[in-house]
Amino acid sequence: MSSTEALLFREIKKNSIFRMEESLRMVQLSLNEVDEKDIWRRPNDASNSIGNILVHLCGNITQYILAGLDGREDLRRRDEEFSIKEGLNKNELLNNLSDLIQQVKGVVNGLSQEQLPKMYRVQGFDLSGFGILLHVVEHFSYHTGQIAFWVKCLKEKDLKFYSGIDLNAKNEK
Repeated sequence: MSSTEALLFREIKKNSIFRMEESLRMVQLSLNEVDEKDIWRRPNDASNSIGNILVHLCGNITQYILAGLDGREDLRRRDEEFSIKEGLNKNELLNNLSDLIQQVKGVVNGLSQEQLPKMYRVQGFDLSGFGILLHVVEHFSYHTGQIAFWVKCLKEKDLKFYSGIDLNAKNEK
């Protein structure tokens, strides 16, 4: 492997983990603002609750990373993730997601250079290891935005994801 390929390999792993940690941080900030009664509340019948989204994220990340990249048994029952109407409280849901992300970080950090270009069959899709990481990061971010939007609607407040950071700073050359 060339030094450029080695650098790219490290950067893909590092940035995948960074983005998952960022989404987890934003989910945590969002959940700090809601009450237990809000966790399983749905905006309408065509939408999911925060609880459903968190259960769904755990199912998806487990299927793609732990079963897909790490080769564990795929036990996911996707339809059940959306049919749940109550159950785990917000701390249990957040702990499940946090614990999962810790496991995922171990898997991602342990990936060999051969695993990223290797093809996997996950959820009926043929994806490379890189494609799996990209999917998980994008999917996690997408649902983090849904949670944040719903919390903002419920509580009518800014979640201050970037408090203390000047987001108007110009790029340096």
